Amino acid sequence: MSRPLNIVWFKHDLRVVDHRPLAEALRLGPVLPLYIVEPDLWAQPDASARQWAFAAESLSELQSALAGLGQPLCVMVGDAVSIFQEIHRRYGVASLWSHEETGNGWTYARDLAVAAWAKAEGVPWREPRQFGVIRRLKSRNGWANSWDRTMAEPVTAPPVALQPIDGDWPTYIPTFSELGLAADPCPYRQAGGRAAALATLESFLGERGREYRYQMSSPVTAFDACSRLSPHLTWGTLSMRELAHASSKRIRAISHLNDPVSKSWRASLISFIGRQHWHCHFMQKLEDEPRLEFKNLHRAYDGVRTDIADPQRLSAWRAGETGFPFVDACMRALDQHGWINFRMRAMLMSFASYHLWLPWRDSGLHLARQFVDYEPGIHWSQVQMQSGTTGINTMRVYNPVKQGIDQDPTGAFVRAYVPELAAVPDGFIHEPWLWPGASSMRYPQPIVDHAAAAKAARDALYALRKGSGHKEAARKIVAKHGSRKAGIPMAGRKTKAAAKTAGSLQFTLDL
Repeated sequence: MSRPLNIVWFKHDLRVVDHRPLAEALRLGPVLPLYIVEPDLWAQPDASARQWAFAAESLSELQSALAGLGQPLCVMVGDAVSIFQEIHRRYGVASLWSHEETGNGWTYARDLAVAAWAKAEGVPWREPRQFGVIRRLKSRNGWANSWDRTMAEPVTAPPVALQPIDGDWPTYIPTFSELGLAADPCPYRQAGGRAAALATLESFLGERGREYRYQMSSPVTAFDACSRLSPHLTWGTLSMRELAHASSKRIRAISHLNDPVSKSWRASLISFIGRQHWHCHFMQKLEDEPRLEFKNLHRAYDGVRTDIADPQRLSAWRAGETGFPFVDACMRALDQHGWINFRMRAMLMSFASYHLWLPWRDSGLHLARQFVDYEPGIHWSQVQMQSGTTGINTMRVYNPVKQGIDQDPTGAFVRAYVPELAAVPDGFIHEPWLWPGASSMRYPQPIVDHAAAAKAARDALYALRKGSGHKEAARKIVAKHGSRKAGIPMAGRKTKAAAKTAGSLQFTLDL
């Protein structure tokens, strides 16, 4: 090959539709579509085999799509800088293209290394935005309007064809065991790939989403009522712009109708569109302050919890054996599905941080591995929010018994995932230790007195909030990370009301 290559580096954007790096690179000459399987990335403590399974399915479908265009996806295993250097030595690299990524600390460091290599070799690296996240953002003022403009841009059409590139380019996608990942059974995990993404989108906007606004909070209804598109957004089998366009088209189609069904749809779609903004709002936090993956956002909380988790409490929480049926059912459901609705994610994290007083990094890593839709920017921002360490959010200490009564009044969800409690009457299902027949259960006693543990946690954190300097530091955090009155839509609320509650938003990102 006489001409150097333009490399399109696929990361979390496993599609050919609305893929601007691919479209722009094609204008310049021959394109090598490349995915790098990085063993060191998959060795990180937030990675899991269930995540790789979804990614591998998506890669396989992407590979077929690109092959149909004329040039299959090249899959290489190793260190990104070394791979780029070898391709550059053998063929020459005219340009490197990829979407901007707001990933974990490891990918951040890797991208710095790739940028240094590209600069040293004189290879231009172009990174178009794929979400509403703005790199090197100076102020949050106008952020929401910027998101609207970005998502209103036309969806980039897929290429008509790719020029075949001579050479023996590898295409093999490794298995999880070949990556050194531990077996991770997840029997009800969602399937990866573009076809699954489009089918999920169609079923939500056409059928399942009508009661989304009212059914997303309870795990009894959320598995069907929520869009279930979050893993597809995480892995990029569907773009946020595609989702925004499809949602807007759907709401426009019913905007003139006043029948009860259309009104219900409209309310749910308004909520859903608002949550698309919030998705990127939280990613922006990590983009602006990468340390929040590892350190308390508000430094007054440094040392408030021990750095070493109580192994017994952490193990019981992870296994869904805390003695609190609703908490345990949610954890076990997450283990089997790789997904649970965001209110329950909030409760799981809150219970670990407040009632069990576990350091949020330990419990946060377990949840990260469990989530097929793990998005570092959303995840770590919300982990800190639910642990009370941002210094700017309302402390949300969920009562594990009340949550069960409110969200699963008949105990159907609990019995589905905690079969040890099948014989417990409805009136005792969320407090089985009070049942006269409790001695016959093969189920643990509550790991803590939840009321006393909650009080102790609140007292400890409120004492810190009264400390000198807390308010001034919190003010700076709000200035840097807070949403603006000009606004991000929230659940169909008016902008003024949204502005008042934006700072205390919980895990409401049910996409």
